Amino acid sequence: MPNNLSREISVPKPYKLIPFSGRIPHLEHPAGHDKFKPDYLHGTLFLNLTVQTALHISTGIVVLGSDVGKNSIPLIKTMTQGIDNNLIIQGSSLKGCIRSVYEAITNSTLGVITKKYDSKIPQKFLPLTHRDSLCSLKKLCPASRIFGAMNWQGLIEFTDAKCKKVSSVGFMPSLYAPRLEINDEKEKNPTYFNEQGKVKGRKFYYNTNGEVDKGKNKGIPVEKAGNQYIFTTKLQFKNFKPEELGTLFIVLGLDPNYPFTLKVGAGKPVGFGTMKIEVSEANVLQNNQDVKNRYSTYKPPETNNFTGDELQQFIEEKIQFAHESNNKIIAQTLLEGVAEVLRYPTDREPPEGNY
Repeated sequence: MPNNLSREISVPKPYKLIPFSGRIPHLEHPAGHDKFKPDYLHGTLFLNLTVQTALHISTGIVVLGSDVGKNSIPLIKTMTQGIDNNLIIQGSSLKGCIRSVYEAITNSTLGVITKKYDSKIPQKFLPLTHRDSLCSLKKLCPASRIFGAMNWQGLIEFTDAKCKKVSSVGFMPSLYAPRLEINDEKEKNPTYFNEQGKVKGRKFYYNTNGEVDKGKNKGIPVEKAGNQYIFTTKLQFKNFKPEELGTLFIVLGLDPNYPFTLKVGAGKPVGFGTMKIEVSEANVLQNNQDVKNRYSTYKPPETNNFTGDELQQFIEEKIQFAHESNNKIIAQTLLEGVAEVLRYPTDREPPEGNY
């Protein structure tokens, strides 16, 4: 075995590939937007997102440090901010982060890939639009039904998450593109590809107990949200089956049997982006009568609001239903694999060395 390949395989990775299932993704017609379906769930979840390791979601813009009040920094990569200079996480970033986990544990097709990678993805996990240009709405996987696909809007909406604090400064190590080939002969890296040249699975970065900060002389200056910064947001959903809402709660890290946190933004290989999610309040319509009551009075009924112990009980019931339902959409082995990588709290140290 060539030395460079030996080194490539022996170096511990800050990520794990969750293997694609041998089962074909289950496809069915989505619920639709034309009406509130009886005995489906509709409502709003209010979320608190607490940063556990430094968070940086780049705008793609580098500015003078003095332009953003960081006078001691010559140049700095910026993070999205509101008109009051407080930090923001775009709703699209949250949606992508949450969808990726939902896709994995429900054995769904991939949401988006570039055409050039079509031949490297197992056929049954290609986005439906790559196989069927019409993307028939009668054939959507669990994640696409909820989060959307070509010609289908989805059943969930995310708003930007806002923080009451302004950014601090971090110094992120230089990061490099994945090494998909290992030598000049363009030999496929066996870390990513099987013997048939297909991608082995979905890539998730481990949570760690901190992030690597290289300091002003060695790292890349970035605006960041520091540890324990809290962002608030809400998501709205409609026509959810109970098991779909329960699965969403599991993805948000609310299942006590699978305690994990999500990773979002840049710097995942070096520990950045760990974020704990809490549902602070929920407003949920659970049947036709709830819908009628909600839209037949000027003041929404308080019985649809869940907080405190009542909210916790509601979440636990839906999580249990997701695990036990005859219409179960969770693939248990895939859930266990993702939960192992994203487990938090953790004693795992962020990697040092080349990234």
